[in-house]
Amino acid sequence: MAGGRINDDDVKAVRDAVPIDAVVSEYLQLRSAGGGNLKGLCPFHDEKSPSFQVSPSKGLFHCFGCQEGGDTIAFVMKIDHLSFSETVERLAAKAGITLRYEEGGYNPGHQRGERIRLIEAHKAAAQFYAEQLDGAEAEIGRKFLAERGFDQAAAQHFGVGYSPAGWDHLTRHLRGKGFSDKELLVSGLAQESRRNPIDRFRGRLMWPIRDVGGDVVGFGARKLRDDDTGPKYLNTPETPIYKKSQVLYGIDLAKKDIAKSSRAVVVEGYTDVMACHLAGVTTAIATCGTAFGGDHIKILRRLLMDNGSARVIFTFDGDAAGQKAALRAFEDDQKFAAETYIAIAPDGMDPCELRLAKGDDAVADLVEPRTPLFEFALRQIVNRYDLETPAGRAAALDEAAPIVARIKNIASQHEVAVQLAGMLGILDTQFVVKRVAQFARWARDRGGRGPAPATQARPPAAAPAPHAPAAPSGPALNLRSPAHRTERELLKLALQYPALVSPAFDAYGADEFTAPPYAAVRQTIADAGGAEQGISNAAEYLARVRDAAPDDRVRALVTELAVEVIHGRTVDETYAGDQLVQVRLRAVDRRIRDVTGSLTRLGTHADPDHLAAVQNELWVLQQYAQSLRNNGADAL
Repeated sequence: MAGGRINDDDVKAVRDAVPIDAVVSEYLQLRSAGGGNLKGLCPFHDEKSPSFQVSPSKGLFHCFGCQEGGDTIAFVMKIDHLSFSETVERLAAKAGITLRYEEGGYNPGHQRGERIRLIEAHKAAAQFYAEQLDGAEAEIGRKFLAERGFDQAAAQHFGVGYSPAGWDHLTRHLRGKGFSDKELLVSGLAQESRRNPIDRFRGRLMWPIRDVGGDVVGFGARKLRDDDTGPKYLNTPETPIYKKSQVLYGIDLAKKDIAKSSRAVVVEGYTDVMACHLAGVTTAIATCGTAFGGDHIKILRRLLMDNGSARVIFTFDGDAAGQKAALRAFEDDQKFAAETYIAIAPDGMDPCELRLAKGDDAVADLVEPRTPLFEFALRQIVNRYDLETPAGRAAALDEAAPIVARIKNIASQHEVAVQLAGMLGILDTQFVVKRVAQFARWARDRGGRGPAPATQARPPAAAPAPHAPAAPSGPALNLRSPAHRTERELLKLALQYPALVSPAFDAYGADEFTAPPYAAVRQTIADAGGAEQGISNAAEYLARVRDAAPDDRVRALVTELAVEVIHGRTVDETYAGDQLVQVRLRAVDRRIRDVTGSLTRLGTHADPDHLAAVQNELWVLQQYAQSLRNNGADAL
């Protein structure tokens, strides 16, 4: 970064000031995992059950599925694709910490990371637009809102604003705040003209679009005047911080209630989100100028955490376009573990119109689950055919069966196939079930397009993900091996409860750990000053151990062991002593075998002094082993 290196003490202050669970909770739902840890669905890879763990006391996260791990800064860097400096600056801003920069003092704003600058430009633009809504020119915008049942308080709650009709009001305002023309063009807030950049949005009602973390990343702009020749809705173009397939309007306001209630309501527009929230349906969100798709599902799944009671309700318009949108949503239905439903008002009104006509209660009643999405999608297909004729029923079956065949769960697929038979009026339900299964097999035979077989072998739990860091060279870790299992437990204790194993642990050599990855972690702890360093300040100790790691592979394993739950029913001195004894005893037994082999190879013709020294070593080792077996940790 051009502005100089951030002061180390300030980086530490940021780490200490921003709790990792508070940051991670902005992106996914966390639940108790026991032992003071939290768990959720990993945001870095797709998974059905939570293997992502957060340790608030240690300030670390680790995913046991994809092996991603680290501290608060590492999490934000990874999930928001930021540099180290950008991440520290962003977290410092949240914590109210003023950073100091070495090699030149305070870092000038124009030299800060691109994402930070673009976020700041959008924040300033949102404030500018909101202030303009009070002006005389914005009367038409206030009227638009009032006609839809939104007062000044509602506009303020959602940050609704107005973009002046002139060519460069916002551009000049942001230039005055130190933003360059290049930054304004890259942000999408301005666009090229023949001479100078001009405002992209002019004379429109403005909705700020925020990401899951609450930062403004773009805008949705509604046309207000007949002489505006642009589209009814104009959105921010694709930028480094705005990807329309990855944003959901209202997610910043809805995320906590989505996680709390395990329910999300997907509506079609900005005013529908406003209407739902004001009517008490605070889990409503909407896509921004694009169809609901796979990336949106990933955002919701992390908040819903795919528990058995999770529900997603779509409220598409009752017109042809709305029905088409519902069918598109059904194509992605199997990416949800949640139950999916569709809610359409009998007269085809959207939530905004419904609230105006019938009040808040009608909106709340609308989004109570009515029709499963798969049933709606199938009925849309079936209704296009004449089911009074055998040919009509056969044609409807051939179009609907591939839809049912996409359902991955065989039991659900069978159940829906039986329902399809009822919709079609085909009395032989087994014929329909077999036809669906035939389509499923056919899709698989064509190279994996269509549903995956229910019996598909799952990868072994111990197999690393393709992008996971490889372990240090040596035999693979085998947690069914008692030696590996005990060594792992002892290292977890040394990282999580150093007071229970110190000072004995610090006298252990790396060669007492049979698995090279564990030996590397033991050496890393030693290089960081030993486990005894962790007694006074656990957070600093873990940070020092991670910093001492020779490479990312060892660092990832340190993080994993620092977060993983310890298997002892009671984690106390007795349990810690047992692990210390077992690791030491196995090391002594290995040495006894080595010395016994040496003695055998020496034979009776060896140098008497050398032979006596080896015999003496063997006797000492045997006595030590016996003492460890008899006296346990007292013999260490």
